[in-house]
Amino acid sequence: MTLLSTTDPSRIALDDGTRKRSFAELEARIGRLGTLLRETLAVPTSGHVALLTHNRIEGVELVVAAMAHGVWLVPVNHHLASDEIAYVLEDSGAAVLFVDASMRDKVPATYTGRIFELDALDAMLDRLDPRALDLEGEPGGTMVYTSGTSGRPKGVKRARAGSVREACGVWRDGGRSFGFDGVGPHLVTGPLYHAAPLLFAVYDLLNGAEVIVMPRWDERTFLRLVVERRVRHTHLVPTMMVRLLRLPEAERLAFDPSSLTLVMHGAAPITPEVKAAMIAWWGPTLVEYWGATEGGVYTLVDSRAWLERPGTVGRATPAFDIYAIDDADRRLPPAEAGTLVCRHARLAEPFVYHGDPEKTAASYRGAHVFTVGDLGWVDADGYVYLGERRSNLILSGGVNIYPAEIERVLSMHPAVADVAVFGIPDAEWGERVHAAVELAEGFAPSDALVAEILADAREKLGSYKLPRAIDFHARLPRTEAGKMRVRDLRAPFWEPG
Repeated sequence: MTLLSTTDPSRIALDDGTRKRSFAELEARIGRLGTLLRETLAVPTSGHVALLTHNRIEGVELVVAAMAHGVWLVPVNHHLASDEIAYVLEDSGAAVLFVDASMRDKVPATYTGRIFELDALDAMLDRLDPRALDLEGEPGGTMVYTSGTSGRPKGVKRARAGSVREACGVWRDGGRSFGFDGVGPHLVTGPLYHAAPLLFAVYDLLNGAEVIVMPRWDERTFLRLVVERRVRHTHLVPTMMVRLLRLPEAERLAFDPSSLTLVMHGAAPITPEVKAAMIAWWGPTLVEYWGATEGGVYTLVDSRAWLERPGTVGRATPAFDIYAIDDADRRLPPAEAGTLVCRHARLAEPFVYHGDPEKTAASYRGAHVFTVGDLGWVDADGYVYLGERRSNLILSGGVNIYPAEIERVLSMHPAVADVAVFGIPDAEWGERVHAAVELAEGFAPSDALVAEILADAREKLGSYKLPRAIDFHARLPRTEAGKMRVRDLRAPFWEPG
């Protein structure tokens, strides 16, 4: 058994526009990376190494090599502040840090592990013999840190298979179950430090797909690559779709989406208007998922089913049973909102938080059953609908207010390019509703525009849900994965002084 599935080893496996690897070259490099990790750098079985880089193919190589040779790989978000990077490196216990030369100055002075620049890999690997692949040995994996939109991020370790052979099969089967069947090319649009674009690409690669890695997102480059490379599979987040839809009509009409057979999207809420516009443009190729770093993909819904039930994130994948519970952990009937929980069919503990047994325990509602804090409901046919994260709720005068509902209404105004709604302190009500808005091109901040946006929203929202004020921002703090860093917006209002 080889790790990579292909009938033509000379075919390109990885391409980031600067570097390319054939399947034969990649297979050999995975073996040499095993020698580097386990022998040259002496990383023990289940040891940790970290990766700090922008998008380049070495990120994918290291993930596969770590899995194949029993090492945990920790992708580090290069957009983090230096103290946040220091926290991740210390918390993970990474003995080795692979770093892009352009990010060498981001490595904290407090880091005491070995530092290995990616640009030195080729020369080093050329001098090493490949490490034999032990298919019955203990596999490695990825330890991805949660996005940290609220509080300190935590490293997530998903349950591992019993052997490298089994882990490879699990990843391949998982990919096929989502539609990543190896019939590529697969275009990576998002950051490789985020679980979804990273692991979806690896699953497709293991099934035989060529993986093309975009160094950074650019909507025009994306459209060009899809056409030139006849891309079949990709993953997008809603902000990418919004930017694609805002391209001039002539550019959108000139684009040929016929090669695309699967466009996965998730990671952040999408408005029905944006999704319907994308389906009208590209056809029924969009597949939405609900999932998390902790447990992977929980639900799926294709375009046709979504058009019949706008707003759903789909039905549970075969590994899960999903239902809502109340505050006493009692299962709620269909269509009644509560905390969404997932019951895994096989695993009693599908994930743990590294070094934090208390946080791990707080996520579980008994063996096999966990929650990541999302609120929502499940209809009588098993379709899941999301509300909020409990931590996002605004409690004003004893009433729960749901920011996502308000954000959806505000985003319908043509001046609003992006929006975040959150609660800020109020002496009388406890919290009051506040909005931060990124303006669309051609609009300028003004009191008159605030009044216009609120007047439009007043027709669709109860008065208690209306923002009491709107701040304008040049750019709202979304991660590359599409998640809003609400804590960055909230902090000035809540922190003393």
